[in-house]
Amino acid sequence: MAVTTFARPSGGTADNPRTRPAIFIDGEAGTTGIEIRDRLAKVAGIAVRAIAPDSRKDPAARKALMAQVDLVVLCLPDEAAKEAVALADELGAEAPRILDASSAHRVSEGWTFGWPEMDATQPDAIAGSRRVSNPGCYATGGIALLRPLVEAKLVPADYPVTVNAVSGYSGGGRSMIESYTSGAAPLFELYGLGLEHKHVPELQKYSKLTRRPIFVPSVGNFRKGMLVSVPLHLDTLPGKPKARDLEAALATHYAGCKWVKVVTGDDPSLKTGRLDALALNDTNLLELRVFGNEKYGHAVLVARLDNLGKGASGAAVQNIGLMLGVET
Repeated sequence: MAVTTFARPSGGTADNPRTRPAIFIDGEAGTTGIEIRDRLAKVAGIAVRAIAPDSRKDPAARKALMAQVDLVVLCLPDEAAKEAVALADELGAEAPRILDASSAHRVSEGWTFGWPEMDATQPDAIAGSRRVSNPGCYATGGIALLRPLVEAKLVPADYPVTVNAVSGYSGGGRSMIESYTSGAAPLFELYGLGLEHKHVPELQKYSKLTRRPIFVPSVGNFRKGMLVSVPLHLDTLPGKPKARDLEAALATHYAGCKWVKVVTGDDPSLKTGRLDALALNDTNLLELRVFGNEKYGHAVLVARLDNLGKGASGAAVQNIGLMLGVET
């Protein structure tokens, strides 16, 4: 069993690894796990313990390592994540805290949703929870746009919402990644057209929608980057708000947030009506915009993020920091 610790950045004093909170990334060889490790390499104060490659599927070895750490991060398929939680539960009082990056527990009782910007109480809820579920990438953008407007009563909870989104192929799992990197996949495709996408339950629940939204995802031939959009007919909303009213509600909700920015004013994209899906890659940033046309009473809400950043690994590192009390 190998142990990897990351040194404090230059200019600081190295911590004693024995006093650092320790984590185990179960599924560290996957896309999300690799990105989490890379991001944690820039964070002082956390020891990352790694299991030998030939023991990654050995329940006894994984359970033994779980008993030695403060936090386990699950980067596994849903069923494997459930099995890992059951394995940890066998440790009883010695069980570590868990951050699950799969979709297995996002709407489950007893789990805290790991979206710190959801409301003012959420960071403390994450910090104090033993079980945290990392949000899905698409759901992160949709919830960020919709929840503040539902809470402000600008969008009714039973409004027939449609969410459209495009992602880089890295968010689609091993088979999708291989199809794109091999050149077998098309340049662009819609998918999830059975309207049963796994992000919909969390999108509905945490946006506070009582009506199930229609969600139409798509993937483009680029590795990472994401745009999530919600079109609205403003004259069907209570009080017939203007686009600037929606923008103001978003800006109020996210005022002072480190990682979420509501783009307003003279930003070029609001004038050109064009937006690059890849512009926030390799960051943990999330940008929100409201594009409006008063002549027709139309608006489109748009969230931009890195699907492997604020949409996955960046969000996980943010939650790790809250759970362990470490600045990330």
